[in-house]
Amino acid sequence: MLESALYLIPVPLSEGELDVVLPARNIEIVREIKHFIVENVRTARRFLKKCDRNIDIDSLTFYELNRHTKAEDISGFLAPLEQGYAMGVVSEAGCPAIADPGADVVAIAQRKSLRVIPLVGPSSILMSVMGSGFNGQSFAFLGYLPIDAGARAKKFKDMEYNIRVNHQTQVFIETPYRNNKLIAEMSKTLPKHLKLCVASDITGERESIVTRGVAEWAKVKYDYDKVPTIFLLYK
Repeated sequence: MLESALYLIPVPLSEGELDVVLPARNIEIVREIKHFIVENVRTARRFLKKCDRNIDIDSLTFYELNRHTKAEDISGFLAPLEQGYAMGVVSEAGCPAIADPGADVVAIAQRKSLRVIPLVGPSSILMSVMGSGFNGQSFAFLGYLPIDAGARAKKFKDMEYNIRVNHQTQVFIETPYRNNKLIAEMSKTLPKHLKLCVASDITGERESIVTRGVAEWAKVKYDYDKVPTIFLLYK
């Protein structure tokens, strides 16, 4: 019988066979869980069916945790776990609780001294750092850049400072349809001694992790339009 715990279940970052990116043990655990906290019920159901088409989806209980969820409702999601049942947390892609609303429910589980078990799986943030050639001893994930031009410029200044003074790799993302525009902007405005790594469609068919000097990006052709991409800056 599966141990009563909050299992953090990674989801593939792209389409393809699950066994390429997820251990078989993850699938075994998924089969035994009846209560799930998910970012989106529809995509979670699709993921579970891909894990095992024999799973009776209609017999499962789903709690939806995303930006629309009221903070006061989250604690109640853990009721089955407090009653001794195993529960799973499923993100839209990648690892739950990493740049993901699942972190909120994990924090509550920790405060209540409930068992939390993270499972092995793909993280685009970690994999991009691994493939960049940048400092993996110290790095920061900054999420989305500000849209406002002034706030954006300040964010770049802050990143330059952390790279220069703290020797810290800076990791961030952009809305996919703005990827190409962002690269063009950085190649023109950032100090030329910096390096930019563009990690795109990680684990997917179009996977590409390329590190170049900032100025070099202005001289080459690229197209990352509408493709999930992570950006990293270092020296």
